[in-house]
Amino acid sequence: MLAKIGACEAFIMLRTVEWRENKFFIIEQNRLPAALVYIELRSVEEVAEAIQSMKVRGAPAIGAAAAAGVAIAAIHSSAQTYDELQRDIDAAVKIIRATRPTAANLFHGINRMLAALRASAGAPVSEIQARLLRTSYDLLEEDVEANRRMGCHGAALIPDGASVLTHCNAGGLATVGYGTALGVVRAAVEAGKRVHVYADETRPRLQGARLTTWELMRDGIPVTLIADNMAASLMRQGKIDCVITGADRIAANGDAANKIGTYSLAVLANAHGIPMYIAAPMSTVDLSIETGAGIPIEERSDKEMTHIEGVRIAPEGVNVYNPAFDVTPARLIAAIITEEGVLRPPYEESLAWAAKRVG
Repeated sequence: MLAKIGACEAFIMLRTVEWRENKFFIIEQNRLPAALVYIELRSVEEVAEAIQSMKVRGAPAIGAAAAAGVAIAAIHSSAQTYDELQRDIDAAVKIIRATRPTAANLFHGINRMLAALRASAGAPVSEIQARLLRTSYDLLEEDVEANRRMGCHGAALIPDGASVLTHCNAGGLATVGYGTALGVVRAAVEAGKRVHVYADETRPRLQGARLTTWELMRDGIPVTLIADNMAASLMRQGKIDCVITGADRIAANGDAANKIGTYSLAVLANAHGIPMYIAAPMSTVDLSIETGAGIPIEERSDKEMTHIEGVRIAPEGVNVYNPAFDVTPARLIAAIITEEGVLRPPYEESLAWAAKRVG
């Protein structure tokens, strides 16, 4: 869905997470594509449950939601002193940190809020509460701006008439708005390029089938849904020009954790001479982890594998292994697209350079 802005066209953007008169709302993504529903999250427990159950999902979006959870805890606190407020916030942070371990953005959002808290020491509680709320608001705007800059940088990598394969959902629904991998696609289309997207269904939660196709169809960007096991065939037929995905955490050497199945696509792309790009904000980069071997990988409920929409598809009692993410080695990644630019190997150097730019 495009709107004219001066001489340019830009997509009318949904906000995945947003504040409305100091009340925090999210799109309930488990309801998509059947219904577009916003729900209010009124407590830190509701925020944590929404993150854990993937009502809000995607690394940048859950980072923004985590920060909002801290703000909600602060503004609802009855604390009279800084120490009392800090205790309430520490309790909230403990709850939110326990939700999903892989996405670096969740911890980045929390750490921004804790930094704002420490910087406010000695101020009246009401001022601290207001500052934390403003910080959460700022994080939302910063995310959208980072995504737009990322898209602008990445659009140069997409040839006119290209077919792009993506995995999971790294669009506006995975961020505050606009998107990472799909933000690159959107920026290319806004620049006048013709782009066609192939979207993997993305088992077991079908984010590609439910969310990526919904977003792209809403925006009028051509999209074709494929099963996860079809990618190699399409590559062999010459139907894929590049692969672009998001990431949930990127190690200092460029190894990138993303939705399970991303590593398979990277191997296939490498075998067919197709560039594999990762698009992610610098808040996804974790320089404290040297390689992907140190990235914690979340394992989720057996039921995600054995059931679809509540209907059992596997035998009762079958053993299940359900990691939510895998790690793509840096050697298979042609470039990492960030708001600071398109980063190339050696990633130890380019990621460190970009991290210094963002402070």
